[in-house]
Amino acid sequence: MVTDSRLHARFVPFGGGGGGSEEAYSLDEVIYTAKAGGLLDVEHDMAALAHYDAKYWKALFDGRAGGTDFPFGSGVWSKKEWVNPGISNEDVVSMFEGNSNLFWAERFGKERLGMQDLWVKQCGNSHTGSFKDLGMTALVSQVNRIRKRDPSAVSAVGCASTGDTSAALSAYCAAAGIPSIVFLPADKISLAQLVQPIANGSLVLSIQDTDFDGCMQLIKEVTAETPVYLANSMNSLRLEGQKTAAVEICQQFDWDVPDWLVIPGGNLGNVYAFYKGFKMCMDLGLTDRMPRLVVAQAQNANPLYRFYKNGYENFESVKAATTFASAIQIGDPVSIDRAVLALKATDGIVEEATEEELMDAAAQADQTGMFNCPHTGVALAALIKLRDQDVISKSDRVVVVSTAHGLKFTQSKTAYHSGEIEKLSSTYKNPPVVVKENFGSVMDAIRDRLV
Repeated sequence: MVTDSRLHARFVPFGGGGGGSEEAYSLDEVIYTAKAGGLLDVEHDMAALAHYDAKYWKALFDGRAGGTDFPFGSGVWSKKEWVNPGISNEDVVSMFEGNSNLFWAERFGKERLGMQDLWVKQCGNSHTGSFKDLGMTALVSQVNRIRKRDPSAVSAVGCASTGDTSAALSAYCAAAGIPSIVFLPADKISLAQLVQPIANGSLVLSIQDTDFDGCMQLIKEVTAETPVYLANSMNSLRLEGQKTAAVEICQQFDWDVPDWLVIPGGNLGNVYAFYKGFKMCMDLGLTDRMPRLVVAQAQNANPLYRFYKNGYENFESVKAATTFASAIQIGDPVSIDRAVLALKATDGIVEEATEEELMDAAAQADQTGMFNCPHTGVALAALIKLRDQDVISKSDRVVVVSTAHGLKFTQSKTAYHSGEIEKLSSTYKNPPVVVKENFGSVMDAIRDRLV
């Protein structure tokens, strides 16, 4: 374990250049935005980190990965010095999140895309079934530290959510014995996502006649007036945990970097988090380049795509329409500036997918052994388009980020395969075949399928 007292992290204004900024705050302070407006970022002392060479960091991270030594067996806390070096192990709230597998999408890559080197980072293979666990362990651990020092500083932790954030927040707060409050837009998330915070004991507020953006406005008002701690991704502590997925990808490729990373984009914090993780690896000499980023948005909630197509001139939020990719049904993303920085720095691309394209892409991939959430379907649909246009070459190494487990979205997947979705042809549907209880009927059904 590194015991270097020089290692530290602090909040600074996003885009302020870091280093000499006069506006800087301890991670122990309850603060979310800069005095002049805009988001804060977590800045690490890169000079102190660089005191240890790349070989040291690789050996340290590789030696911790997947072990049982608390908290270093976690995929997040195995990189503790790059996440929150000042927190004590006793304050960490972890469920050994991360360490998610890279699925080699061999058959889908070869048959649909003509590719040999397609991978899916299964971030949904986590405790609550989504990548949000990576950020929530970092945030709730810091809240745990703050509350131990001053119980009155934080009375509860709250978030607006389209499902996955609320599940992660509720689980980690429950593990630490911290009250949690979640704001959910009524009738806009899956039943599986709704029941998770209920089961973990959160105060669940189902807000009527609004969407995620409306819930976000409410939670910002509540946290401005009460000691409820804001857990949405405008709080940059979350991104420190999420960036470890990028480090983990490099680790899984023996410290090589993919050519492309395709990410579903909603509130867009994860886009910047992946950028931060890859950049730290490069800046500290563990890797020698950055991947190109592709942000994939649902056409029904595509403010970043429109901004990109307009040359990043005059950003306008949109009223997000209903999409099966409910977790990215966001029309006014908090991290828009962060995402644009990441895209510009990596010569990135933004693509969109219709409802039919995203559901078909998920179904096609499922038939080669995956079980994708609709958001992964958005990313796969974007990949298909860019591959068909030869923007992405068949020889490129591509990693698609799968953000949640498909079991959270059985309602929409069942509707797709039963052909019940209005205006969708459900090209790849595979409904169950009803047969009579006799050998002949069964054999007829088998012959029909196998002929």
